[in-house]
Amino acid sequence: MTSVRAAVMKGPGRVEVEEFPRPEVERGAVLMQVLFSGICGTDKHTFRGETIQYAGTPHERRLEYPLICGHENVGVVADTGGDVLATDGRPLRPGDRIVPGANVACGECWFCREGFPYYACERLEDYGNSLNAARPPHLFGGWAELMYLLPGTPLFRVPDELPSEVAVLTEVMAVTHGLDNAAQLPLPHAFRPGSSVAVIGVGPLGLCHLIKARFLRCGELIAVDLLPSRLRVAERFGATLTIEASAVPREGRIELVRQQTGGRGADVAIDCSGVAETFPEALALVRWGGTVIEAGAFVDLGPVPVNPNRDICTRNICVLGVGGEAATSYVPAMKAMAAHLDELPLRDVVTHRLPLERAGEAIELSQSDAAMKVVIVPNG
Repeated sequence: MTSVRAAVMKGPGRVEVEEFPRPEVERGAVLMQVLFSGICGTDKHTFRGETIQYAGTPHERRLEYPLICGHENVGVVADTGGDVLATDGRPLRPGDRIVPGANVACGECWFCREGFPYYACERLEDYGNSLNAARPPHLFGGWAELMYLLPGTPLFRVPDELPSEVAVLTEVMAVTHGLDNAAQLPLPHAFRPGSSVAVIGVGPLGLCHLIKARFLRCGELIAVDLLPSRLRVAERFGATLTIEASAVPREGRIELVRQQTGGRGADVAIDCSGVAETFPEALALVRWGGTVIEAGAFVDLGPVPVNPNRDICTRNICVLGVGGEAATSYVPAMKAMAAHLDELPLRDVVTHRLPLERAGEAIELSQSDAAMKVVIVPNG
């Protein structure tokens, strides 16, 4: 292969297939043949022209087109620039199956040196986002036959027993570390086995949080969404109550959650809707002393009204903001998915697989009632 095909987002609503030269691999880098690349909520925002990321941080930015999107990836090592180690300390060889980290932190700023999550890094680079297709060697996203992984990228070896169509969910599952953090909180905020969980927005990110709650042995599991098809999927994964937000007004939704939780409200509410308006509702869904995990507001879509006294302080609410996945969560996520393959229908989370030529259609499909997780299959 001397040239590489990729689906390039040229601007809002515009995706075209282009060819790029196959790159030489610098020392420490890896060239990966992409098996599956998931469409993330971030990609949908970018497709709509909503491109302000990491607002309020030192690396706040507006994405620049053209972009080869795709940061939820699983693939096979095609070439390496010398000996490159996976996170397990073993050298990678052509043919090894890997999930690459979605980001490259600088490792040198104060936040990196102090062990903060990668998304605190002051010079962060993100595959399919800040790393755009104008920068050689161009192939910085998974919507391409080959993806170029820079030196310093965390590279996670996929367990043999984990199918690739499940392994492609690893990055999304790694974003669910907010539940792990909630389990470390003191009372009355702590998530514990048997705790009730409400998830607002059960698209792929919300569904993965619902799955993670099952992994952690939650009690009542409540799913709220506008789309009936997604609620039906949530039921297959163990939701004990589903609420169709388009049919039940806000106060009715709050009352249904309280009825399901002994009149108190959920122990934990997780907001994965991707719109800012649901954050106040998440605050209202939890009991006194409950915890709200905000995991869906990755792109700045503006403010919402919150009364810090009535909504948070007098009710002793704990709010955990999640700015991205944790690198330390990739391997545990893969192990947990592999361990639950027979218990949960994890193979069914990916509902549609489309080639590069249909990437634009794939994005539209991923926003519809017809799909759960949509992936691009560049070499299919």
